[in-house]
Amino acid sequence: MRDYVNWLRHASPYINAHRDRTFVVMLPGEGFEHPNYGNIIHDVVLLHSLGVRLVLVHGSRPQIEARLAARGLTPKFHRDLRITDALTLECVIDAVGQLRFAIEARLSMDIAASPMQGARLRVVSGNFVTARPIGVVDGIDFQHTGEVRRIDRRGIGRQLDERAIVLLSPLGYSPTGEIFNLACEDVATRAAIDLGADKLLLFGAEQGLMDEHGALIRELRPQQIAPHLERLGSNYQAELLDAAAQACRGGVRRSHIVSYAEDGALLTELFTRDGGGTLVTQEQFERLREATIEDVGGLIDLIRPLEEQGILVRRSREVLEREIGQFSIVERDGLIVACAALYPVADSDWGELACLAVNPEYRHGGRGDELLEHIEARARKLGLKTLFVLTTRTAHWFRERGFEPSSVERLPAARASLYNYQRNSKVFEKAL
Repeated sequence: MRDYVNWLRHASPYINAHRDRTFVVMLPGEGFEHPNYGNIIHDVVLLHSLGVRLVLVHGSRPQIEARLAARGLTPKFHRDLRITDALTLECVIDAVGQLRFAIEARLSMDIAASPMQGARLRVVSGNFVTARPIGVVDGIDFQHTGEVRRIDRRGIGRQLDERAIVLLSPLGYSPTGEIFNLACEDVATRAAIDLGADKLLLFGAEQGLMDEHGALIRELRPQQIAPHLERLGSNYQAELLDAAAQACRGGVRRSHIVSYAEDGALLTELFTRDGGGTLVTQEQFERLREATIEDVGGLIDLIRPLEEQGILVRRSREVLEREIGQFSIVERDGLIVACAALYPVADSDWGELACLAVNPEYRHGGRGDELLEHIEARARKLGLKTLFVLTTRTAHWFRERGFEPSSVERLPAARASLYNYQRNSKVFEKAL
């Protein structure tokens, strides 16, 4: 019960932040055949119930492949794009149509003891996507394979205003009445850009983007993606990554890659600070910056537990407000996870490193070292020659980073006179 209460408390800022925001969610055809599909649908409904404006884009590749195989037709591709001739288009229409109806039926269910109980959702789909043919590439005619020409932004917006979930299929229509087979990633990306969506959420088989050692890459900027695309080569993970980058370059604030195989991956990514997939964003998810008066509340939340344990000297709100200019902080998605302060000593070339604190959940991530390096750079810029620290619990940490044992007598007179002998802090100094 306690874990649930804590989770809800930590999730509440995100619940508030996501309300009335527009999310485009893309689920490939493989996701509909995975055992976790039902949980994903429940999570989509939960997002809707929390006030999120949802556009759901579905894929259909394995369903199309199954119909081609049943009719004895051989799939044809060029540059990883399906060549859609007349017979293949029949299979595409059959697969997409049946899948669309199945999704609408699933979203219409009223399941007891689930997020869908009493939901009474309205799902709207239609000719929201205008398409054009890809044409002839490298001498190959792609026939009925197309690309998105336009998204009916106003039409979709009206449906979202009416609290409907908009369902987009990987089919598009031309002004001359033709039907084109589209890539669901193209539909999702263009929809997110044209609608000015707050988020694009892309489901894939993997947890997110994995590095060459199999570790999850938590965050990327669009300009960092090219080497990963080169490393991945031609695979679906690269397609998702490229779609996320295109969306961000087109104005979508954040794109997320999560796993359709992992139960709760969508909710973990959206309602926890560290998420569970890969975030692609133009914004800096975590940054080190100088503190401002608006950060006082967050600083109090960070340092108060350490003050109560006697690790840090207690500072009142008034003191923090007065001295806020001395602080540097590490901010992670709106939460202050680490801080440190630099106090130059008057009439000397010494400076005090004080109030170095890291949220217990974010230790072992090098943030303390990052702050120390930043404070040292600030001190050098101010012309300081020596940095000192008073500590009762973390002597070894500072010793390992070049601080040498010192004494009160070594401190400048202006600071030595303020030394609290009752705390009996150890003094360490480091030449800059």
